[in-house]
Amino acid sequence: MLAHCQLQHGKLCLRSPGSPRIPSSDSEDCLFLDVYAPTNATVGSKLPVFVFIQGGGFNSNANQYINGSGLITASRHNMVFVTFTYRVGPYGFLTDGKKLKANNGLRDQRKVLEWVQKHIAKFGGNPKHVTLGGASAGAASVGLHLTAYGGQDKGLFHAAAAQSVSFGTMLTVNQSLYQYNDLVKRSKCGNKDPIACLRSKSAQALQALSRNIPYPGVPDSPIFMWGPTVDNDLWSELPYDAFRRGRFIKVPVIFGDDTDGGTTFAWATSTRTESNQFLKTQFPYLKNAQLMKINDLYPNKNEKTCPKKGCWKKQTSAAYGEMRYMCPGLFINNEFARHGVKNSYAYRYNVEDPDQIKAGVGVPHIVDITAVFGPTNIPGRAPESYYPGKVNALAVSVMQSYWVSFITTYDPNKGRCCGSVEWKPWVEKDQQRIRFDTGGRTVMEKIDNGLKKRCEYFASIGVSVRQ
Repeated sequence: MLAHCQLQHGKLCLRSPGSPRIPSSDSEDCLFLDVYAPTNATVGSKLPVFVFIQGGGFNSNANQYINGSGLITASRHNMVFVTFTYRVGPYGFLTDGKKLKANNGLRDQRKVLEWVQKHIAKFGGNPKHVTLGGASAGAASVGLHLTAYGGQDKGLFHAAAAQSVSFGTMLTVNQSLYQYNDLVKRSKCGNKDPIACLRSKSAQALQALSRNIPYPGVPDSPIFMWGPTVDNDLWSELPYDAFRRGRFIKVPVIFGDDTDGGTTFAWATSTRTESNQFLKTQFPYLKNAQLMKINDLYPNKNEKTCPKKGCWKKQTSAAYGEMRYMCPGLFINNEFARHGVKNSYAYRYNVEDPDQIKAGVGVPHIVDITAVFGPTNIPGRAPESYYPGKVNALAVSVMQSYWVSFITTYDPNKGRCCGSVEWKPWVEKDQQRIRFDTGGRTVMEKIDNGLKKRCEYFASIGVSVRQ
């Protein structure tokens, strides 16, 4: 049996860009937790805890109704699950560089982790056995918490499992001031105390003013405008530098990604110019020579037949997916191994759903949360093939068994099921990861030379493009 406790009446976080028509369920005051625990758990149970950070590009909360009951059932009622909402968009990431602190959305997350340390025992959880998880921006958050304060271990978590970690453009506070200045201008708050003026605005008024704007010098708005900054408090360096220099918390980790992580973002590019413009819009510090190199790394065999609608979508989505998601995850796995962490695990989720294949998105961004949580426990309708009796139903059991095993023992293999392969840890020289295939099949695969070459290039330019 399961108990689900929603702490107070939870409010959903305002998203950006947003609508001035705000439902009564939405608010800036939205730091609320959901706790799932076995009904027979007691203060003395000391069950392993899984804290999950939802994604949404730091501009929305994308998985506000994620349900932890599937994982707890898979654990045979041997864990506690916590998820929460946190401030996003300007409410979580607006800063003036002086009075208004940067990264408040991530500070919300740390408050949750501090709360777990103080109170999770009341729900049967063990504050000394906490695994931090997340998907997309939630996975990016996991990476940032691993490197916060120069990698100081403050005892807030003891392992991490990140699905599609993201290295987006991470500005300094000064570089991000264009966002603040634009909002002040549109709000007509350019007086002696702009922050007081902004705070006097209603949520409806601010939502009407909230929009994505381009990075300075770039013509188009990025997919995700608001995000974490290097604030010289929580973070003093970019992720590529922090992991490369070993300034991260040394704990057991899982990092991985879906095969086609860029397809749902870079859909309609039809020429090389459009492809380059899309990448430049997301990563404004890319230089022309770097874009030319990326074009060489992702050749288009059908370039002579272009332009036509979507003619460059394969190359653009592959470049974006690997640059933002897959290569950063593999880089982190490698740095954990290089800095002496033996239990660093990598994966590629390659489970094909017939409808998604037909739609042309392949195995898209964070579809693997369907398998980790189960098809009835995620927001919206899951891909049809994951439901009981369908072709990918076994993939759910396989993924959940690895995740539960890692959450409870820090080793994904001890509780693996269904004849699945032994998940070998990442070794710097060998560079193997597990591949989850259609129908619940699993295999260990080596990183191919082409992907290795592309990822090495992205790592070499990562700091220059502010990743």
